Amino acid sequence: MACYMVQNMKDNKYILGTEENLEFQRSIRRNLIEFGRRFPSPTGGSYWLSDDGTPETDRDRETWITCRMIHVYSIASIMGDRSCAALAEAGIAGLRGELKDSKNGGWFRGVTKEGKPLEDKQCYAHAFVMLAASSALLAGINGAGALLSEAEEVYDKYFWDADAGLAKDTWNTEFTELSSYRGINANMHTVEAFLAIADATGDDKYRESAGGIIKRVVEWASENEWRIPEHFTEDWKPDLEYNADRKDDKFKPYGATPGHGIEWARLITQWATSVYGAGAELEKYISAAEALFDRAVADAWNADGAPGIVYTTDWQGNPVVHDRMHWTLAEAINTSAVLYNTTGKQAYADLYAEFMKYLDECVLDHKNGSWFHQLDRENRPIGTVWPGKSDLYHAFQSTIIPFIKQNISIASGVSAE
Repeated sequence: MACYMVQNMKDNKYILGTEENLEFQRSIRRNLIEFGRRFPSPTGGSYWLSDDGTPETDRDRETWITCRMIHVYSIASIMGDRSCAALAEAGIAGLRGELKDSKNGGWFRGVTKEGKPLEDKQCYAHAFVMLAASSALLAGINGAGALLSEAEEVYDKYFWDADAGLAKDTWNTEFTELSSYRGINANMHTVEAFLAIADATGDDKYRESAGGIIKRVVEWASENEWRIPEHFTEDWKPDLEYNADRKDDKFKPYGATPGHGIEWARLITQWATSVYGAGAELEKYISAAEALFDRAVADAWNADGAPGIVYTTDWQGNPVVHDRMHWTLAEAINTSAVLYNTTGKQAYADLYAEFMKYLDECVLDHKNGSWFHQLDRENRPIGTVWPGKSDLYHAFQSTIIPFIKQNISIASGVSAE
């Protein structure tokens, strides 16, 4: 097993609010920043990183990874490491260069090792372009403002469905054919990007649009025992049996994804506390966030006889894919802290300590750096979905979000410190 024994649960480095925990998280963040420094390719797109941080130059250079690395190194630059600004600028050059579709508009999913564009245009990737640009803007990275303006224009034209108040998912490369599939994951990262833009620019139309998405998600989840439907038909009807014959599909797995319930709980809390100062509406959405988080933890945390959060469950909460993904743990660390900071309930602080201990024992790679991105049900590192350590985004954010105000996006929160 990857796990090994560390100090007991009462060790202060796991306890939110202690100086020891703050320093433990700082040390994790420093390690992550150093681990990922070799990500830029000569043409700007981000290389996928291997287990020890070596760039995997034979893999595709993908837009979503490039954006995540821009986001991370922009924030690191805001926090005082100005050497990170050049790395963020390299990523911006990739989005302005090889990853941009100058003919049809928008951004490719990525490019092959030879620089050939990958097919299709994804909402998911375009949401991350907006997030990266907003963070880079706050960091003063050259070209960030123009990139953000262009990303907003493309997103509004092709992905935002004003009638539904939700985001479309996938177009063909030429933006002439739209897939009938609708997905909640792209909408989740749209909420993240919209809130980041609103915080960075003061344009609250994005906060309003994010709230519209959130209200739909809360409605769907409340009607489904707080397990969020992931896949939808073209007219936004939940398709609960989607990929029932391919339950472990790499990109669109069957069933509920508890990590998404956890992540939505944090975003709902961020949005609600930024809109409502107090009162019944705030309480309504905080209660919804708690219900989502509590359901996900009850279904997935230590659910199969070993520590960790299972990747997916069926609609009764039984584990389907038992693998543990690093991003789910990162979001659990974030959301337990955010809910504790919002509600003051000790149960959330206790869970934060449990998650931090599990991180230290099983998910931190104490030899090669960064976090293991995928573990099997016995907590052994594997790479069937995410071989290597593609990027830093989730892990890096979990070293900061627990310590900033819960009503603000991460880059703006760091900027305000």
